[in-house]
Amino acid sequence: MTKIISIANHKGGVGKTTTTVNLSAGLNRKGKKVLCIDLDPQANLTQSLGIKDFEYSIYDSLTQNSDLIPIEIRKGFDIIPSHINLSGAEVELINEPGREYILKGLINKIKANYDYVFIDCPPSLGLLTVNAFVASCQLLIPLQAEYLATQGLAKLVEVIEKVKDRINPEFDLGGVILTQFNKRLVLNRDIAKSVEQHFGTKLFKSTIRENISLAEAPMTGMDIFNYNKNSIGAHDYGKLVQEFLKRMN
Repeated sequence: MTKIISIANHKGGVGKTTTTVNLSAGLNRKGKKVLCIDLDPQANLTQSLGIKDFEYSIYDSLTQNSDLIPIEIRKGFDIIPSHINLSGAEVELINEPGREYILKGLINKIKANYDYVFIDCPPSLGLLTVNAFVASCQLLIPLQAEYLATQGLAKLVEVIEKVKDRINPEFDLGGVILTQFNKRLVLNRDIAKSVEQHFGTKLFKSTIRENISLAEAPMTGMDIFNYNKNSIGAHDYGKLVQEFLKRMN
């Protein structure tokens, strides 16, 4: 059965897109068929995977009710790109009947082709993000191990509960992933301990350390495994992929 998973945090700069790219790529390397959907108007996921020339984006599908048209990155690894026009989609869709279900309906038509569908959400809790949550069975939250990055978690958890209670009873928190982590810093260790106390087993044991290769890879349009398979970033995301697969079994 296809697993549809949102990756979201309404604070920017926490490694959301980096996690989407490299978790997806790592799963594909394990033989899984993966689709990434870039639901962020900034289109960072699209750019990070080197997609520049395309005719149709997620914006066209959402606003014109046209089918999703995946672009192949490599065998078994596809993307639905985003476009800056998506920034106006929430206003355009506000009067659409069943507007929270539009993305779910689009994904349902093609999900049988994939083992996993990952939705890279915008850094907000608006209609686009709600669409992603309604379409998904789980949410992954990348979380930078800093004080300010933890302050919006309560609101995000509140939205999860509302979506689960009112619209999508199958939706749940799949896990929290600590990013840009430095175990030598007392603050980072304290944040990790606090998050573990609050989320328990929902916190992934695998952490993503600070690594220059993770920052460089998007400029080349490659995931971390293709850019530098021997880097700390590739090692950390490799461990995350293994832990993720164990949780899915």
